[in-house]
Amino acid sequence: MNIFILSVGDYIYSTQRIYKEARRRGHNVQVVNHLKCSIKLSGGKPEIIYEGKNIIDDVDIIIPRIGASATRHGAAVVKEFEMNGVYSTARSLGILRAQNKVRTLQIMNRKHIPIPNTVFSVNPENIGEQIDLLGGAPIIIKLQEGTHGSGVILAESKKSAKSIIDTMYSTNTSILLQEFIKESNSEDIRVLVVGGKVVSSMKRKGVDDDFRSNIHRGGSGSKVELTEEEEAIAIKAAHHLGLPVAGVDLIRSKRGSLLIEVNSTPGLQGIEAYTGDNIAKAIVKFLEEECSAKSLKTTS
Repeated sequence: MNIFILSVGDYIYSTQRIYKEARRRGHNVQVVNHLKCSIKLSGGKPEIIYEGKNIIDDVDIIIPRIGASATRHGAAVVKEFEMNGVYSTARSLGILRAQNKVRTLQIMNRKHIPIPNTVFSVNPENIGEQIDLLGGAPIIIKLQEGTHGSGVILAESKKSAKSIIDTMYSTNTSILLQEFIKESNSEDIRVLVVGGKVVSSMKRKGVDDDFRSNIHRGGSGSKVELTEEEEAIAIKAAHHLGLPVAGVDLIRSKRGSLLIEVNSTPGLQGIEAYTGDNIAKAIVKFLEEECSAKSLKTTS
């Protein structure tokens, strides 16, 4: 297979791991910086220009590693490949949906996937009512497009919540409000889904003075066994967002496990280190199966 990994640099752990596993299994692999790709639209001819050359016909499969700061351009590059029949481990629409927390939760709620009670509004005149809809403080305030735990605030009193929310609204910052799940004890679960199957799962625990559980913020991880319900939630969430490869974050509550976020570009470093699972290999093997299936369908 000819594989492009869309990534801003080959120095990134996850990019390196996928690159090495694909090369080890005999595939042609190139890291393509999507920020340096130009899309040319002219006469109905598909063109993605990279380093002075149209590369759109040089690839069978793309593996997008699109960061939050380049979501729109990255998704546009992925879309152009898709329209030319190139298979992607994250569809362009899935990337855009997953990056927007409100859109993700709207879809999950519509599909009856359990989520924390959530309120989204831009009305500065009824902030107290918005907080009351969640049962009062403490509440979680999240930026719609934050990553790695950034832009996630715990407001412990109604007074502080109103002050923070009012400030966010006054600066036109897009936020959402969620109930605080105290019994989660600063823990969540990251589930890696590849090709409709769970290939790894890790419990993340935050540091003592931080309610967030992200590894990037000093948290720790350990391998965890999922319930059948948790496996089903993760697989369905990835499917509904159109993400063959996804990181699904869950939190355990008195009401059962709840989905809090889906990541179209899940990092591999923490979860591979803490679980010992070879996720990069699982991704490449899945792509081999997909490529083989497409070939069989073409010749049958």
